[in-house]
Amino acid sequence: MPTTLHHYVNGDRVVGRGGRAGDIYNPATGEVTGRVPFASSAEVDGAVQAAKGAFAAWADTAPLVRARVMFRFRELLQRHTDEIARIITAEHGKTIADAKGSITRGLEVVEFACGIPQLLKGEYSENVGAGIDSWSVRQPLGVCAGITPFNFPAMVPLWMFPVAIACGNAFVLKPSERDPSTALRMADLLTEAGLPDGVFNVVNGDKEAVDALLAHPDVAAVSFVGSTAIAEYVYRTAAAGGKRVQALGGAKNHMVVMPDADMDQAAEALIGAAYGSAGERCMAVSVAVAVGNAAAPLLERLEPRVRALKVGPGTDSDSEMGPLVTRQHLERVRGYIDLGIKEGATLLVDGRGLKLQGYENGFFIGGSLFDHVRPTMKIYQDEIFGPVLAVMRANSFDEALGLTNDHPYGNGAAIFTRDGDAARTFVNRAKIGMVGVNVPIPVPMAFHSFGGWKRSLFGDHAVHGPEGVRFYTHLKTTTARWPTGIRAQAEFSMPTMR
Repeated sequence: MPTTLHHYVNGDRVVGRGGRAGDIYNPATGEVTGRVPFASSAEVDGAVQAAKGAFAAWADTAPLVRARVMFRFRELLQRHTDEIARIITAEHGKTIADAKGSITRGLEVVEFACGIPQLLKGEYSENVGAGIDSWSVRQPLGVCAGITPFNFPAMVPLWMFPVAIACGNAFVLKPSERDPSTALRMADLLTEAGLPDGVFNVVNGDKEAVDALLAHPDVAAVSFVGSTAIAEYVYRTAAAGGKRVQALGGAKNHMVVMPDADMDQAAEALIGAAYGSAGERCMAVSVAVAVGNAAAPLLERLEPRVRALKVGPGTDSDSEMGPLVTRQHLERVRGYIDLGIKEGATLLVDGRGLKLQGYENGFFIGGSLFDHVRPTMKIYQDEIFGPVLAVMRANSFDEALGLTNDHPYGNGAAIFTRDGDAARTFVNRAKIGMVGVNVPIPVPMAFHSFGGWKRSLFGDHAVHGPEGVRFYTHLKTTTARWPTGIRAQAEFSMPTMR
C-alpha cells in the first residue's frame, strides 16, 4: 500500500490537514508508492511561525555551538548515506552510485558550514579617525525559505539550509512534491543532531505552498533552484515583497571540443556529462560544439558508446542510467526528439524505442544523439532535461565561443583542448558562471560558490560557499568613539575622519 507522508514542523511529524495530496511514483516500475500532502497557506504559515518563534534563541546561540550541531549532523549523514541513497533512487530513479555521489556533494557543504565561527568573523579597524574605531559583523536575517527541485532531493537542499542555519537563521524547506522523503529524513537527522525544534521545518506542496512562502511577511529570504520560468517568477514575486532572493534557473551547457583535444577523453567526458542521471542535471552537458575537423573523430567514438549505454533500474549496480522521474517528463523528452527530427537535425541514436523486460511500465528512455544541430532549432534553444545530446559544428574557436556566449543560459561550459592559450582565452571570454577546462561538469567545491550568469541566475548571490554566507546574513558596520572632556560641537557638513 502507498505510504502517506507528512510535514515536519517544530520538531514533529505533522499530518497534512489541507485535504489535497499528490502521488509519488517509483520511476522504474511506474507504481504509486506514496501520497504526499499538499500544504495549504495556513499550514505554511504554521511552519513559518514555528521558525519565527525559534529564530531569536537560535540567533543568540554561539556560532561554535551551532557548528557543533552541524558536526553531529555531518556524522549522521555519513552514517545514513546508504539509506538516503536508497530513498532517492526509489523516488527519483537515479542510480545508487549517482545518489551517493550527490549526497557527498551536499555533505561537503555541511563540512563548510562546520567552520561558521571562522566564516562569521568580522573586520576591525582601529583609529579610523582620532579616537574612533570601526568594525563590521554579519548577523542572521530571520526566517529563510528554500524551494528545491526533484533532480537532487538531498544535494540541493544541503546547498542551502546548512549554511543558513549555521549563520543563525531558521529555515522552512519546500522540497519537490515528486521526491519529498529525503527532506523529511534529513529533518529527523537534524533533530537527532540536537537542532532545536522549529529551526528547521519541511512543508510539502505545490504552487499554493510556494506562493504562500513568497508572500509571507515573516520570510526574509528565499532560495530557489528549478526552471528559468519559475526562477524568474520566484525572483520577481519575492523581491517585490522586499525579500532577498537567489533563484537559479535552467541551463544549456556547451562543451567545446577543439581539434587537438584527446578525443577518447572528450567522448568519455561527454557520455558521463550528457547521460549521467538521465540528463536530469542543471550542469549536464547537452550541447557538444565540435570545432574544425573534430566532429568526425568525436562522433566515431560517441555513437557506439551512446548505443551501448546500460539503462536499467537505479538499484541495479550495472546500470549507468536510470529512468526519468515521471511519465509526463518522459513524454516531454520524447516530444523534443520528435521535434528535432522535424527541425532537420540528424538523429544518429534514437532512445525512444527502449523497452526493459519486467519494467515495461517504468519511465525509461535510451540515450539519444543528434548531429548537425543549428542555433535556430528548439532542441538547441530549450532545456530538454533528458538524455539528449546535440552536436553542433563550428569552423573556428571564435565561432564556438560565440555559440556559447550567445545562448540565453549561462550556467556552465567547458572546453577540451591541449592548447593552453585557447583554454585561457575561453575561460576569460566565456559569459558563463562556471567554466571547465578538460572538466565536463565544473561544479565548484563547497568552499567556492555555485551560480550561473544571464538567465540561469536571478539575484545577486550564488549558492553555498562564501556567497551563501553573504546571502544568509546582513552586514552591520559600527563606528564608535568614547569622548572624554569637552564634547565635540555640532558639525553640519559631511563628517570626515581627521
